[in-house]
Amino acid sequence: MILVILLAVVMAVLGAPLFAILAVVGVGGFLTSGTPLPGAIDNVYRLAGAEAVSLSTIPLFTFAGYLMAQAKTAQRLLRMAEAVMGWIPGGLALVTLWICAFFTTFTGASGVTIVAVGGLILPALLKSRYGQRFSLEVVTGSGAVGLLFPPSLPLIVYGIIYGLNSAHLENKKPFSIEKFLFAGIVPGLILLGILSIYCIWEGMRSRAPRRRLDMREFGRALWEAKWEVPIPFVIIGGLARGLMTIPESAALTALYVFVVEVFIYKDVSVRRDLLRVARESMTLVGAIFVKIACATVLTAYLINAEIPTRLFEWMSQYVHEKWQFLLILNLLLLVVGCLMDIFSAIVVVVPLIIPAANQFGIDPYHLGIIFLLNLEIGYLLPPAGLNLFIAAFRFNRPITQLYRAVVPFILLMVVALMIVTYVPKLTVVPKDRRPGPASTTLQPGPGAGGAAPERASPPDAYKDPLEGF
Repeated sequence: MILVILLAVVMAVLGAPLFAILAVVGVGGFLTSGTPLPGAIDNVYRLAGAEAVSLSTIPLFTFAGYLMAQAKTAQRLLRMAEAVMGWIPGGLALVTLWICAFFTTFTGASGVTIVAVGGLILPALLKSRYGQRFSLEVVTGSGAVGLLFPPSLPLIVYGIIYGLNSAHLENKKPFSIEKFLFAGIVPGLILLGILSIYCIWEGMRSRAPRRRLDMREFGRALWEAKWEVPIPFVIIGGLARGLMTIPESAALTALYVFVVEVFIYKDVSVRRDLLRVARESMTLVGAIFVKIACATVLTAYLINAEIPTRLFEWMSQYVHEKWQFLLILNLLLLVVGCLMDIFSAIVVVVPLIIPAANQFGIDPYHLGIIFLLNLEIGYLLPPAGLNLFIAAFRFNRPITQLYRAVVPFILLMVVALMIVTYVPKLTVVPKDRRPGPASTTLQPGPGAGGAAPERASPPDAYKDPLEGF
């Protein structure tokens, strides 16, 4: 196994993609331990079974988000928000914060928000006499704050990975992706509220110009954006009332956004734009799927080798209280978020922390929100936060200037993180409304989903982590 680890390190140094490193460690672990590999490969095939329903939502929501980023949705929402919020101190900064949160929710990638929306709003902030440091801070930091709201892709991917890796746990609590989508709404609003207060304070301090409340302009802007404004409310309302499942809402959203942007607003040209948008969005989706598949093999090896259990036994020698575990977890995840993109962090780290979190009695929904909120902050942490590099390239600024600019945002987000971490009641999920065969509740059931090809059962020496899933 030492040779396998050395090979993985060399591949990482040479710049090999993460999915290749995950596959090498997983396959190499099985081969060096003498455990038959087909049993682990079966777990990948199972992704085409029961999990295919949940996985199908990822390309649909991503495509819808990229279509809105390509269209003039940002301009329409900006006009509407400025009309109703421009009278508040720091009104334009508030508009930036909330619009960026909206876009990140649908694209699932904060970098896309910075590129698509930041270039539009940054000149307006500077023109309104906001300081350059604060303007860069708001545009760079706001790109990540929408990841806790449905139908954010990280919520869906985390739910899938958690479901796959929690099937073997004893005394585990039930977990449903449909419920998990709502778990981040209250924590996300708390985060936005804290940052909004900061934007108002900065607006008062800088004496940025304000505009009067113009309800007529708001009405005209709302009418212009009438096809796009209802989208998040329809999705959340339909899921909350049990009128549709996640896959149904994803399909409806993708079709609706396609019709609106291509045929009603005509912002997206079928000839010039549609294929490019589809290619760019599916590139992100393909990267996510490949990481999930390779991580499934690695997870099978880790569980078969009882590595998460051993990790918990070692940790329990030094950590005895839940609050201590949560503090260490936050510190670890902040470092992970600084070094890895959010999807890579989910597929690599979640399988390792699930057993320990379960032993400490941490609610799975609460754990997921803590995990994602940490990674949001990690996007901004020097020296390697992803948003820092994207913003430096997009706005042609030295990255060291962005290091200094985002410090207040980081500190305020850490305050929100501490509140969410140690007040678990803020993580609210709805009660069961629509049980049935279409539900995406991830609980053990008979078989492997029915879509995997017939294969010989693995020998007794192999402990299948998804047995009975």
